[in-house]
Amino acid sequence: MDSVYSMVFSFRTISGSTEGLYKEKGSKFLAFVYPVKTEADIKQHLDALRKTYFDARHHCYAWMLGPDKKLFRAADDGEPNHSAGDPILGQIRSRDLTDVLVVVVRYFGGIKLGVGGLITAYRAAAEDALQQATVIEKEVYTPVTLLYDYAATPEVMRLVKEYDLVIAAQDYQERCRLDGEVRLKVVEALRQRVVLLVALGTSVVMEG
Repeated sequence: MDSVYSMVFSFRTISGSTEGLYKEKGSKFLAFVYPVKTEADIKQHLDALRKTYFDARHHCYAWMLGPDKKLFRAADDGEPNHSAGDPILGQIRSRDLTDVLVVVVRYFGGIKLGVGGLITAYRAAAEDALQQATVIEKEVYTPVTLLYDYAATPEVMRLVKEYDLVIAAQDYQERCRLDGEVRLKVVEALRQRVVLLVALGTSVVMEG
């Protein structure tokens, strides 16, 4: 089980999409960078690019997902193994980014570049697009649910304010429910505060 010290509390990603370009011996390498959250997002961007640039020979790409960067993929799309996807992924890693997709569309110029030339070209195209991206840092949030008696509403609202809890849904009845998200780095402090409130006689339960 991971300790709190090994958890990832924030991550670097990009604020919006950008484009880049690299040319070599007649070949054009068009680079596209997108912020993404899921593999469905990735597929949507790839499908759109393949439709727009249907006459291109290769649509090579790499992506990284998740605060811990455990989900990633590099695809050469017909280029020699490791000559396209890996150099693109290398540019994502060198900037310590995640939740990002980089696609490089190649139009062949008639002259073969060789594996070394391809590595240089795909890396340069990805770099050109990523250099134009605005890098932002995002905090990791985790879902929480608070169950409490209606009389405890003032105490719960103080918790919401103090821990910047983002409310997704609320249900006010005799037994109330609040669903939301809180920054991962303060979830244990919130949990301890709830324990203290219970010890002082407040009827509240924290789940998540």
